[in-house]
Amino acid sequence: MIAFPGMVMPRRLVITKAGSPSVLDVIEMSMPTPNEGEVCIEVHYAGINFADTLMRLGLYQPRPPFPFTPGYEVSGTIHSIGKGVSEFEVGQRVVAAMQNGGQASHVIAVTSRVIPLPDEMSLEKAASMPVTYITAHHMLHHLGNLKSTDTVLIHGGAGGVGTAALQLCQWAGVSKVWATASGHKADVIKQFGGIPIDRHKQDFVEIIKRETDGRGVDHILDPISGENLKRSLKVLAMGGKVYSYGMSAAAPTSKRSLLKAYFAWRKTPKLDPLKMMSRNQGIFGVHMGTWNDEAVIAEQLHRIIDGINQGVLDPVIDSVFPVEDAAKAHQHIHDAKNIGKVLLSFK
Repeated sequence: MIAFPGMVMPRRLVITKAGSPSVLDVIEMSMPTPNEGEVCIEVHYAGINFADTLMRLGLYQPRPPFPFTPGYEVSGTIHSIGKGVSEFEVGQRVVAAMQNGGQASHVIAVTSRVIPLPDEMSLEKAASMPVTYITAHHMLHHLGNLKSTDTVLIHGGAGGVGTAALQLCQWAGVSKVWATASGHKADVIKQFGGIPIDRHKQDFVEIIKRETDGRGVDHILDPISGENLKRSLKVLAMGGKVYSYGMSAAAPTSKRSLLKAYFAWRKTPKLDPLKMMSRNQGIFGVHMGTWNDEAVIAEQLHRIIDGINQGVLDPVIDSVFPVEDAAKAHQHIHDAKNIGKVLLSFK
C-alpha cells in the first residue's frame, strides 16, 4: 500500500505479551481485503470488555497466542466488499459482532455478523451494544426463558453487561431485580429499576434470603466467580439458573497475579450435579466469543436494535479513549471506575 503525505495508515491495537496495561501497543498494518461473503469495515469505535483485560493478563481462555489484537465489537462504515456480497454498500453505517481482532482501524467481518444501522443510532451507541447486550440477552432470554414473574440477581450491575441486563429485565416487565455494585453506583441501578446492594458493605445472601422469604432468585448473573459464585448458589431458587460469564475475582487490579488467580479458582465451587438435580437447578458457562451459531447471534442482535429503536434499551457509555490511550482505558476498567461501556476511538 502506498502512503501519501498526511494519510493515516491502517493500525491496530496489539497485546504484545501477558502483563500490565503497558504491554499494549498500536502498530501499523496492511489494509485487509475481504474474501467472498465478507466486508471490510472502517472502524470508528471498538468496545473494550473485561475479557480483553483478562486476556491481556494471560488469565482468560480461549485467546490467540501473543501478540494478537483483541476486540469483539465494532461500529463504522463499509470500506470494501467481497465477492458475492449484495446486501451492503461502501459507506454504509454498520455494527458488527466479532469473534476477535476488532480493535483495529479496519477489520474483516462475515456478513452474518454485520447489521446495518438506522440513521438515528449513533456509532458510539452501536459499538456499545454487541457484547454487553448479546451476552445479557443470551443469558436471560435464549438460555433463561425470562418471564415477568421471575426474580433476578445481577452481580456487577453498573457495568456494561449489568446495565444491559437491568434494561432487558425492565423491558420484560420483571419487577424484582437486585444488583450488586459499589455503593456510589447505586443511582445507576435505581435508574434502570434495580434494587442496589453495596457489594462492599452489604451481604447479598442475607438480603436476598430476607427479601424473598428464603426462596431465593430465579436467575443469577455472575461475572466474578470464586467465592462470589459459591455464595450466589446459596440464594438460587428451586428451578433457578446461574450464568457464569467471567472471573474478575482473579484479576481485580491491573497486575498479573497467578497466585490470586489460583486462589480464586480454588474458591470456585465444585458443583454436584446430583444435588443440583434434586433442586432442578442449572448453571451455564457463557462466552459469546466462542458461540458459533451465527443465526442465533443475528437474531439477538436484530432484537436488541429493535429495543434501542423503541427506546426501551439505551446503551450506557462511560467514556471514549483514543486507541493510543488504550492502556489508560484498561486501567480505568481495572480500577472499577466505569459505569457502563468503555470504547476505543479510531477516528
